[in-house]
Amino acid sequence: MSPTNSEKIWTKPFWIALINNFFVFLAFYALLTILPIFVLQELGGTEGQAGLATTIFLISAILTRAFAGRIIESFGKKKMLMVSVLLFALSMLLYLFAHELVFLLALRFFHGIWFSIATTVLLAAAADLVPASRKGEGLGYFIMSMNLAVVVGPFIALTAVRFVSYTVLFGGLAAFSILGFVLTFLIRLPAETPTRQPVFKELALSDLVEKRAFPPSAIGFLAAFSYAGVISFISVYAESINLFHAVNLFFVCFAAVMLLSRPFTGRLFDRAGPAYVIIPSLLVFSAGLFLLSTVTTAAVLLLAGGLIGLGYGSILPSLQTMAIQASPPERTSHATATFFMLFDSGIAVGSFVLGTIASLMTYSYVYIICGTLVLATLGIYMLVYRNRLRLQSAH
Repeated sequence: MSPTNSEKIWTKPFWIALINNFFVFLAFYALLTILPIFVLQELGGTEGQAGLATTIFLISAILTRAFAGRIIESFGKKKMLMVSVLLFALSMLLYLFAHELVFLLALRFFHGIWFSIATTVLLAAAADLVPASRKGEGLGYFIMSMNLAVVVGPFIALTAVRFVSYTVLFGGLAAFSILGFVLTFLIRLPAETPTRQPVFKELALSDLVEKRAFPPSAIGFLAAFSYAGVISFISVYAESINLFHAVNLFFVCFAAVMLLSRPFTGRLFDRAGPAYVIIPSLLVFSAGLFLLSTVTTAAVLLLAGGLIGLGYGSILPSLQTMAIQASPPERTSHATATFFMLFDSGIAVGSFVLGTIASLMTYSYVYIICGTLVLATLGIYMLVYRNRLRLQSAH
């Protein structure tokens, strides 16, 4: 039986929100990849200052996440969608004038604020646009745009910088962001009544986080911590084992497997329940990390990329959907902010801790540690959701 109009996922507003989300994350991951090189080569900075450009951005984003739900609730999703994407695009334009390190660091903090709000409101809007009966499948497709940007953003940045100036590269990324802002005018969201309450007055814990979204968000923190070892160090690791020429193909395999598996895993989530996706995905993610620790050939590197794409690429949208489903509809912004706050923290903390470990051991040991942590995460998931698992097994 085909879905009714009210159950359709691929509506025009959903498409536009997904494309906008892709543009925002494409710019984010492109800058994440290229800015350290820009700081070293163009601004004459040190490795520590290059790392600071990333750290300041993440700190800004994490701090803003705490207030993003309250901000969106106060002013409304539609208005904050347009404002945040506009200021995100303006931030991208300002990189054209980043000729001093101090200016760049200040810009990174400013940019992180609007990245945080834009990504929060885009996902909250998508949750409103997807029918309840197909929430897992629909949000899985939406979050896939973020995972796809992990591949496309670095690929564009690393390829373009070989042929054009940083000014042209920053201008191109800004053009994508401006196009995203123009598209926001075409997104129609369900009617809502903004609260107009002051954002920073009489704040309670419930104004900052959605406690019902915390369990899946905490598991997302652990998964992101382990994934930080991949996104932060895979290029350095590949170079250390003389496989740097294949590292772009690693991300291609990651994306290809993720895209091919997404329709199946999304439907499985909705029909059978999250455990049928999350448990095997954590096992596959762990296997990919353990395999990564043993890489000696390009073929094994690409196989590890495929396994990580299948495992991690299915875990993230499943946990995000669980966080939203655990919360009332009027709290989707808070649930989304809570999840991203812990997810961003996992990437930030993981990059620092695993980087410290890498300075004391080899990268192979880093990936063994990450694989072991993912297995521990599986145990934590089964412990936290043991009652739900019993009910599913009974049926």
